[in-house]
Amino acid sequence: MNILILGGGGREHALAWAVKQNPKCDRLIVAPGNAGIAAIAETASLDIMDGAQVVSFCEENAIDFVIVGPEAPLAAGVADATRAAGLLTFGPSAAAARLEASKAFTKEICDACGAPTAGYARFTEAAAARAYVQAQGAPLVIKADGLAAGKGVIMGMTLEEALAGIDEIFGGAFGDAGAEVVIEEFMTGEEASFFILSDGENALPIGTAQDHKRVGDGDTGPNTGGMGAYSPAPVLTDAIQAQAMAEIVLPTIREMARRGTPFSGVLYAGLMIENGRARLIEYNCRFGDPECQVLMMRLGAQALDLLLACAEGRLDSARVNWADDHALTVVMAAAGYPGAYAKGSVIRGLEALPEDSRRMVFHAGTTARDGQIAATGGRVLNVTARGDSLRAAHDAAYAMVDAVDWPEGFCRRDIGWRAL
Repeated sequence: MNILILGGGGREHALAWAVKQNPKCDRLIVAPGNAGIAAIAETASLDIMDGAQVVSFCEENAIDFVIVGPEAPLAAGVADATRAAGLLTFGPSAAAARLEASKAFTKEICDACGAPTAGYARFTEAAAARAYVQAQGAPLVIKADGLAAGKGVIMGMTLEEALAGIDEIFGGAFGDAGAEVVIEEFMTGEEASFFILSDGENALPIGTAQDHKRVGDGDTGPNTGGMGAYSPAPVLTDAIQAQAMAEIVLPTIREMARRGTPFSGVLYAGLMIENGRARLIEYNCRFGDPECQVLMMRLGAQALDLLLACAEGRLDSARVNWADDHALTVVMAAAGYPGAYAKGSVIRGLEALPEDSRRMVFHAGTTARDGQIAATGGRVLNVTARGDSLRAAHDAAYAMVDAVDWPEGFCRRDIGWRAL
């Protein structure tokens, strides 16, 4: 079959790598792709936010299956456009993608179905939000309601930080995403990521991971889009996964269906684990980045079969075949990230690194220029390895990191520290 993946980051490189291994894939196109993706698939210049343009491209290229990678085109209704054109599509409708596109909407859903989550209040004016914070005291979590590329969350550990966060969001730091602010109770515990496929009625857990959001070792510094991840996450025991499914995921899926907006795609639940129980932090309606990289490394070719079963409404008969292994990815980012950073620096040494079922460098923000690989983003590479143990995966990934010649880049040196 002919498959189109929309997106151009590390997540999409990992999806393309896994899909390409499946014999069902005859032709693979990724739009817009990046330098790493271009080495394993066709790439295309396409406005992935324009549903009509995506549909026209699919018709011209006889595409059989569309996989929407990032959240922005999902929120913009691109999956609605492709489905309306009769194209088999992986990814939720715009109405269902509100679970990520609006944090206030997710809180409404949790209230309606009784899913355990942090206490909260929502505001459209800074003065009222500031008064609430003054009355509640710190710590609090200040969130821009809309999509902010994973950066619209400010940890108000002190009253001053919380008030500054309100001013930053309402001051336009995150554009339209900050038109409304959600202020949440600060939850304690250990955070982990739980990934579930839903076809609107059935749900299938497909893996766990733990991300590292802060930019610095020891979880210090500002939040980022993610500096590394590993899978599985031992904190998400079988018992906690069962509790999360029964109390959070399945009630959410039923409530979305009851509202006439069934969720079809991957539901990524960010969970806070404390005293053997999970509470929902937030939902995402696409694979995490960089969690997707470790999940795809472990799933391999079967990933396409699972995505097809989801899109075709066959999850009730689908199964995940997990190897008893571990995967870890290290994000290499441009110096200065998540603040201002320079673009265009050349990355050397990649051609000497292994590319096989156990070791891969997934590209995020790269381009090919004059026969060289240049950095074009903040998070640039995802250096990923599998191992029989987490320590083996960790050591293999960092051995590859140390072989990359990129003085303008940096990474955390402690990915996996909680489990290790």
